[in-house]
This record gives sequence, C-alpha cells and structure tokens, in this order.
Amino acid sequence: MPATAAEKKHGPGVSDTEIKIGQTVPYSGPISSLSRFGRIEAAYLRMINASGGINGRKVTLVSLDDSFTPAKTVQQTRKLVEDDDVLAIVGSVGTPTNLSVAKYLNGKHIPQILLLASTPKLDDPENLPWTTTFMIPQPVETGIYAEYLLKTKPDARIAVIYQNDDLGRGNLAGLKAALGSSSTMVVAEAAYDIMEPTVDSQVLTLKASGADTLFHASNPRFAAQAIRKAHEVGWKVQHVLLSGVSSISSVLRPAGLTASTGAVTAFWLKSTEEPMWDADIDMQQYRAFMKQWAPNEDLEESVFPYATAHMIVEVLKKCGNDLSRENLIRQATNIQELQLPLFLPGLSINITPSNRIGWRKARMARFDGIKWVLLDDVIGN
Repeated sequence: MPATAAEKKHGPGVSDTEIKIGQTVPYSGPISSLSRFGRIEAAYLRMINASGGINGRKVTLVSLDDSFTPAKTVQQTRKLVEDDDVLAIVGSVGTPTNLSVAKYLNGKHIPQILLLASTPKLDDPENLPWTTTFMIPQPVETGIYAEYLLKTKPDARIAVIYQNDDLGRGNLAGLKAALGSSSTMVVAEAAYDIMEPTVDSQVLTLKASGADTLFHASNPRFAAQAIRKAHEVGWKVQHVLLSGVSSISSVLRPAGLTASTGAVTAFWLKSTEEPMWDADIDMQQYRAFMKQWAPNEDLEESVFPYATAHMIVEVLKKCGNDLSRENLIRQATNIQELQLPLFLPGLSINITPSNRIGWRKARMARFDGIKWVLLDDVIGN
C-alpha cells in the first residue's frame, strides 16, 4: 500500500476538507434550556473553522431537535446516520434520549461520544464499547453530596424530590447507596412527572415529613419551583442541588435569591460570577469567544457547553489523519491528565477504554445570595 494511502483513513462523513458529525439536542420541549449546548458547540466550531479547521478540515455539526422525546431521538439519529452519513454522534443531550439509541449505534459500530448524560447505564465499556459520556455520573456526583452531608450534617433528615425517569431515580438510588449504612437519613421521597405543571404538592408532602434537608434530583424548572415553594410555605431547609440545577440565571434567580441563599452544590468549573477568575487567561479567552461568537447567550450558563466544545475539538485533533470510526473511539477513550480551560485547577480529564468516567472530583460551594462561594478542598475519589 502506498504511504499516502496508509496515512489517510476516512470514515463516513470525512473528506480531505470536511469532518461531519451529528447530535440530537432538545431545541424544543420541556428542557429546551439545554439547547445552549448545541448552539455554543456550533459557535465554537465556527471559530475553529474560521482559523483553518482541524488538521486542515472544516467541521460540520448537524444538530437536530429531538424535543427530549426518545422516539424522536431514534428518528433523528437514524437520519443523521443513514441520510446525513455522519462520522459519529457527538455531544447529544439527555439521559433517556441517549439510552434510546445506544444499542442501535453500538450495533453499527458508530461512535456515540461525549454525551451530556449522567446515567451509569451509558458507562458500560463491555456492552456499549462505542459510547462515552461527558458528565459527572450519578453515582460519583451523589457520592460527593453524601460525603459532604456525612461530614457536615451527620444528623440530617433528608427529603428527596426527584424526576420520575432515569435522571431522578438514578440520583436517588446513588444518594442512598453512597450514604450506605446511614441511608436512613433519607426520611421522605416525592416523584414528579416532567409534564406536570408544578411540584407544589410534592413540596408540601415533603415538608410534612419534618425533613431539614432537601435533595433536588430534578431539572432546572422544577428545582426553581421547589426552592420558591419551600420558601413561600416557611420551610427552612438546606437545599442540596445537583450541579445541573445550580445555575443562578435559570434556577436561583427564578426561585428567588433570598429563597436560594444557603443552597449547596458541587462545582468542577470556573464561574464567570466569581471575581477570583477575572484575571485568569482561560476565562478571558472564554469571555472574548462569547463576545465575538455567541453574544446573545448567557455567559455563566455557557461555561460547560464551551468546555464540552473544547473537548470535542481535542478528541478530533488527536485523530490526526486517521479519521476512521475505530480511531475516533480509540482517541476518545485514551486521554490522560487533560486540563480543560474552564475546569477548576486539580480537576483533569482521565479516560481509558475500561474507565470512561472523565472526572470523579469536585468542590462543594454555597450560594451566599449573590454568587456561589467555593468551600474546602477538592473531594471525591
């Protein structure tokens, strides 16, 4: 085989000038707020393309709306694979949605990588070798909250409000498992369906349990509702928020800043609302990117989408001229000590074929009524 032929290995969606990747994102539906991931990633790739692309190739991101409906995810993912002929599915959003297409994509040996999903069901190298996530998994994140509560509030009486799907049930199970012999600290649970208008009745039921701590295994809209309702009915409770529902602009402000004061969450990213990062070169570059390429997007809400976009580019760069599907999954599962620009110092990305959880540590933070304040050292394992 001639050397030039050996150097260039193209999978579907790849030419000498283009890399075509696809994803599904809820641009409509109950969690359309997460559509910012698709928009920021597209903006970041436009910036990369404007400066010459990746190894001379422009990246085309085909991002389709699935309304956070698994049946639609299946339809749109088939379109991406069979009609658009993408190299891989990259950065698709949602736990139930990604689960709905994992077997299909793995059966076809199509990389399904850097998914915004926290379920451990997608962290299964043996049965889903073509799948990787880019979220702190439920058992890891809930383990951090359990460690924090056992250390700071060992006599807590915990109520849990949870979404009645893999997101909510998985985090509830993760919290109980992490508490271990202390799982009796969980004294009340209440589920809600994502299509319900409010969770007022669930909050009243949980308040009646006498709990002094409320763990939110929910999405942003219902976390905001629950914090606000607890405040309205005079339930002075310690709110423990999943990282995905800790946004000031989409959760705490709608809930009420006074109502949210004292809430705690886990952080692995730098915050634009924390003055300590103002002189940080990576934060300055991020602000410049947002001003030029995504001026209408929320600055704080877009930090994680920006980090995810950076990660997508890192993996594609690592492929060099071998842009086969086999090499893409190989590069996506072989990453050592990668410090992404907006990750907190000491939190690097490490992924191996058998251990695909990108990071296992975070720092707890408390909301002081204006901003999140980092606490203590990095925790996790």
